[in-house]
Amino acid sequence: MSAQTELPQAASETTGSCCSPSGSCHSDDTAQTSQGAVTTVYEVTGMTCGHCEGAVSAEISEIAGVTSVKAVASTGQVTVVSEAPLDEAAVRAAVDEAGYELAGVKA
Repeated sequence: MSAQTELPQAASETTGSCCSPSGSCHSDDTAQTSQGAVTTVYEVTGMTCGHCEGAVSAEISEIAGVTSVKAVASTGQVTVVSEAPLDEAAVRAAVDEAGYELAGVKA
C-alpha cells in the first residue's frame, strides 16, 4: 500500500494562468492608481493588434507625468493615468508618432 501526500496550493496557483490569478496577462492599473491621479480615456483609430497597442502605449508613456497607459485595439480606447491633466496636443503628437490617429477624448 502506498500513501500519497498532497500539498495545499495557494489560491493564485489554483486559478487563472501564470500571468495573474484572473487569467489575464494585463495588470489592473486602475486599482493601483495613487490619490490625486487623473484618468483619461482617449479614442484612437487604426489600432488592430497587440503590436499597435504597444506602439501607442510606448509613445504616450514618454509624456511627462504619465504613470500608466493601457491601450485596447479591439475598442480603440487608450486609458491614461497621469499626475495631472495632459495637454491634448501632446497626446495627439504621441499617437501620431506611433502611426495612429487620436479621434478624441471619451466623454
